[in-house]
Amino acid sequence: MLCPYCGHDDSKVLETRDSEDGSVIRRRRECISCQQRFTTFERLEEVHLWVIKKDGSRQRFDVQKVLSGMLRACEKRPVSTELLEETAQAIERDLRQSSGSREFPTILIGEKVMERLKEIDEVAYVRFASVYREFKDINTFLQEIQDLLTREQNHRI
Repeated sequence: MLCPYCGHDDSKVLETRDSEDGSVIRRRRECISCQQRFTTFERLEEVHLWVIKKDGSRQRFDVQKVLSGMLRACEKRPVSTELLEETAQAIERDLRQSSGSREFPTILIGEKVMERLKEIDEVAYVRFASVYREFKDINTFLQEIQDLLTREQNHRI
């Protein structure tokens, strides 16, 4: 840390305190060269996640967009907003902890949302899948429902 008074690059820490919310560390320092005291603040650098869209463009990952899509799919369904918020945060956490990558294709994110919705509410899952997978006709829609029913029957066995 460079001294703001003399520019020397060595200082000693006299006191360290965490902020109330724990997001910042305040350090009181003294320059080894000129003995002037100064304060520094350390913050955790947030690493942003990026989404690779179907057209190849990139945009910053927004957990609110994930939540918004799930809320639309769960409209008028017996699913709490709190559960969907927790689920959206869990999806973001999964992405942060997976593979060390910071860029994810929309298809991967959509699949993660569908996996979670399938566990939460099957109607919401089908709603989300119909928009996300861009069902072209009723046969595609029926095939997805048939796959759901088959999986459910296999679970019971």
